Amino acid sequence: MVSKIILIGDSITDSHRGTDSEDLGDGYVRLLRDYYITFFPEKELDFVNKGVSANRITDLKQRWQRDVIDVKPDWVSISIGINDVWRQLDNPEINQVDPDQFLSIYKKLLKQVADETDSQIILMQPTVIEEDADSKGNQLLKDYVEIVDKLAKDYQAILVPTHEAFITQIEKNSSVPLTTDGVHMTSTGNMLMARTWIEAVKEAITH
Repeated sequence: MVSKIILIGDSITDSHRGTDSEDLGDGYVRLLRDYYITFFPEKELDFVNKGVSANRITDLKQRWQRDVIDVKPDWVSISIGINDVWRQLDNPEINQVDPDQFLSIYKKLLKQVADETDSQIILMQPTVIEEDADSKGNQLLKDYVEIVDKLAKDYQAILVPTHEAFITQIEKNSSVPLTTDGVHMTSTGNMLMARTWIEAVKEAITH
């Protein structure tokens, strides 16, 4: 039986999937697919990229029914939160999705998954805004990371500590860039995302 894994989020998940014949993109989603297909070739796993560039939690809400609930995947992995902070920093005319709003919407989306599907949930912490742990973006991001951590506990989801992994990597070795612009991933950043996801999920999806 095929296990369907939907990975939904913003441009970090999207990663140019629109120009990819497999619709996987060239980021961490492809690395995950390639890892599982080579290490667990006997398993039928269908990795589906549902990232959309520039998305915030408010955008996920608009497409949640179509892209997640109606599909009823075996697993849904969510990576969201960067644009909720970064787009406001980049363009002050865009209203920031404040932490209370972020929590409220995210909670409703997860409740819908729990109530209407049998999907297992994987929550990824927002990564980083600037490769500096003390940047304004990363300071603002802390509330959103804490919200994801809390929701993972509340919904018994697997937590992927991507923010923690990036901060640790930046503090240990800043010689190789993880991002191209403080947000979007280099190949190294994508590898770190994929490795952190794999370590958190372990072999859960192959059982």
